[in-house]
Formats: sequence, structure tokens, C-alpha cells
Amino acid sequence: MTRLAFLLGFALLLAAGCSGSAGHELSWPQPEQIGGARVAPASPAPDPAAPVAGALFAAQPVCTPGEEKALGNPRLAYAAVARGRTPALSRPGGAVVRVFEPVTVNGVPTVFAVLGAVVDVRCEVRWYRVHLPVRPNGAVGYVKADAIDLHHVRTRIEVDLSERRLDFFRDGRRLLRVTAAIGSATTPTPTGRFYVNQRLLALNPAGPYGPGGLGISAFSPVLVDWPQGGPIAIHGTNDPGSIGKAVSNGCLRVPNETLLWLFRATPAGTPVVIHP
Repeated sequence: MTRLAFLLGFALLLAAGCSGSAGHELSWPQPEQIGGARVAPASPAPDPAAPVAGALFAAQPVCTPGEEKALGNPRLAYAAVARGRTPALSRPGGAVVRVFEPVTVNGVPTVFAVLGAVVDVRCEVRWYRVHLPVRPNGAVGYVKADAIDLHHVRTRIEVDLSERRLDFFRDGRRLLRVTAAIGSATTPTPTGRFYVNQRLLALNPAGPYGPGGLGISAFSPVLVDWPQGGPIAIHGTNDPGSIGKAVSNGCLRVPNETLLWLFRATPAGTPVVIHP
């Protein structure tokens, strides 16, 4: 299948899965001006700086081999960008859960959210425990440390479905609070801990997504037979009257000007926590 076919397939999926219509293509960001700010091509590295270098646990001269250390806090998270074809295992040295290509079928780099690090006796990281962008929601696996580039992520998104509210944080400080449309009673928005795994622009900014969206690693709990598993996104809308209502097929809709702000501010790898 050609890359164009993949793009068209994903466009139709999101159109139907989130907005209930079809035929609106999505493409991936190219260097251009949107909303007055320059956008990086494709899904940018989780941090514009270089990947994290050096030993994470250099202050500890000796560790227990195979020990897993948690990574991240509300102010700082970590994301892993696949260098090449990357197997995810059930445990270090265990069975292969899934093999990920360095670029997804949608033409963006493969990014994982990092949850922990497995070290050797010298406290050097050998494996990372990562959140996988696959069904079931919350799936995790282990990837070799030398198979990825590790990046800092200082942003976070929190969603409160009961309040129909989305908050954006950087370095632990809330910079944005906005009302959002959420999934309906029959096609609810999933709850749990996820992350931004792709960023996309709409070819038709007047379409159901508005100017574009942030794809996250969540999948619809009910649309299980849809292509690519029924992925969820935070996107704009051509129906501003729907904001604040439970009307979508699971995605989160925000005003278009807010989506543009989020697009500029949110790198791939950003944690997304959706509360009931």
C-alpha cells in the first residue's frame, strides 16, 4: 500500500471516528506558518534540544542488576524516539509483543512514553519500560536502550470529562484551561494515562477537525473494529456549538484558535491524563 493510501485511510478513520463524517483528508505538518508561528516538520522530537545524554543515574555508583527505576514526575517526563525497527518485549529478554517501524503508517516518527528504566550493576540503563500506542489502552512493553533516543518532555495535558475541561501545563505550571467537547454516552472518551504520539494538520481547515489535531495513544473503548483500532485525538472543529457537549465519537474537540495554540506548544511525547 502506498503512503498516500495510508494517509487517506487515516483521514477517513479520524473523520468517521471523531466527527461522524468522511472524505476529509489529513496530512502531516510541513515547515510553514500557521497561527503566526513556525511549525516543525512531521512530529517533532519531544524536546527541541538534543536527546538526553549521559547516565541517568550517574550519582549512584552501584545498582542492583535488573532493578527498574521509575522515571518522570508532574513537571518532567521522558519520551523515546525509535532509531530503527524496534521490538517491544513483554519483559527484558522476554517475548516480543510488537515490532515498531521507525516511521508509522501515517508518516510520522514512532514515539513511546517512557515509564521506567532497567539498570545494570553500574547503574547504566539497558532497557526502558514504555507505554505502547496500541490496543489495549495502557499497554506497556520494554525496548532496548540503544534502540531509542531519549528526550525530555516538560509539557502535560490533563482532561476532566465530568467538567468537560482540558488543562495544559508546562514545567508544572498551568498555562491554559479550556472547555472541550467529549465523547457521547454510546461512544465515550476513554479514561487513563496516554501521550501525544502524532501531530496532524487538516488539508481543509474548514472541515470537521478545524485546522488539525493531536493524535494520542488512546483508542475508543467501543469502536474496536475500525481501521488502526479507532484512535482518539484532540482536534479543532467546524461546529463550535458542540464545544462543552458530550457529542463526539470519543475525540476531544476544542476551539480552533485553541487547537493552533496547543499544536505549537505540544511536542510528541507529551503525557495526556484523561480523568472520568
